[in-house]
Amino acid sequence: MPISGETFLSNKTRRILFLFCAFVLYYLVSYLIDPYAKFWQNYFQRSYLDIAAEWLITFLFCFLVAEATIVINNRLNKRIPWTKKPGKRLFIETLLNIAVVLTIILLNVICMYLIYNKTEAAEQLSIEDIKNLIQWVVVSFAIAFIIMGVNTGSYMVNNWKNSELEVTEQKLRVSELRQASVEAELNALKLQLDPHFIFNNLSVLSELILEDQALGYKYSENFAKVYRFLLLNSKKDLIPLEEELKFLRSYIFLTEQRIGSGVHFNIEVDQVANQLLIPPLTLQLLIENAIKHNRTGKNNPLEINIYSTLENALVVENKLIPLEHTIGGSTGIGLANIIRRFSLLAKQIPSVSAEEGSFKVTIHLIAHDK
Repeated sequence: MPISGETFLSNKTRRILFLFCAFVLYYLVSYLIDPYAKFWQNYFQRSYLDIAAEWLITFLFCFLVAEATIVINNRLNKRIPWTKKPGKRLFIETLLNIAVVLTIILLNVICMYLIYNKTEAAEQLSIEDIKNLIQWVVVSFAIAFIIMGVNTGSYMVNNWKNSELEVTEQKLRVSELRQASVEAELNALKLQLDPHFIFNNLSVLSELILEDQALGYKYSENFAKVYRFLLLNSKKDLIPLEEELKFLRSYIFLTEQRIGSGVHFNIEVDQVANQLLIPPLTLQLLIENAIKHNRTGKNNPLEINIYSTLENALVVENKLIPLEHTIGGSTGIGLANIIRRFSLLAKQIPSVSAEEGSFKVTIHLIAHDK
């Protein structure tokens, strides 16, 4: 989640309300500084036109001070956030606010003197004029630094909220990923303890030992490799594709000896793809899914192709020869678990398509974090 640059005064309605508050604050502070000043004693003895013109210019002055302070704050939030270099940020923002406010005050003084036709002031400033100028400076800086404080406080609070939300979301994501990994691990455990899996492989092994001891030995080696992989890698989030393929070849060897010529496998993966990462058991689950939902026969074998693409993707594609009724219950893992694990890893989820007599799953391989 990116750090938000939004502040309390980013909202237009709040901005307008605060502007009116700044306008009132300007007169209130000016009055409190010197309530007995000649300016206040004769205030309502002037013409309504003069008062309206003064209010308009004062409102414009407050608007310029407020907007300039907000713009400075927003620009610096992007370039020098408070969370990175607070000392430098405070110095630069204070300096910019002082420069802008002094410029606006100078414009305001010129406008005020033009309104009151004080051309003689060009020759000599009275004490009253100097006091009024000091009031403008004090009030202007008060408004600017109040706005600066409101924006800074709001920025800090928003970033604290966003940081807390980000931590909470990260914890939730880790928890869900752990749960999905546990489900995959449970599926691997079921495969290890599944009596059908063990019985079928042991039956094939016993037959091969009687028929061809060399082939039986090779079968037992691959059977051991499958179990070793399940024990070592089922708890991991990601493993190199090369390791997954080593396990898969052992699993395919067992499958081909059990099913015979009813299924054909073709694997073409380049060296670059081999070094990328994939959640463990992904390919085994896809092959299991293909065999479980399609017919396998000598006359019309099930073809399963696994190949990499130039876009660092891995495609698992099988010919569609659907069964009328799926044999055996589903583990509840399969595609749903694969998609969920990729999602929780914040990676591009696999795409699934079924068309022109084939079922295709495209897996976007994951690069190593640098």
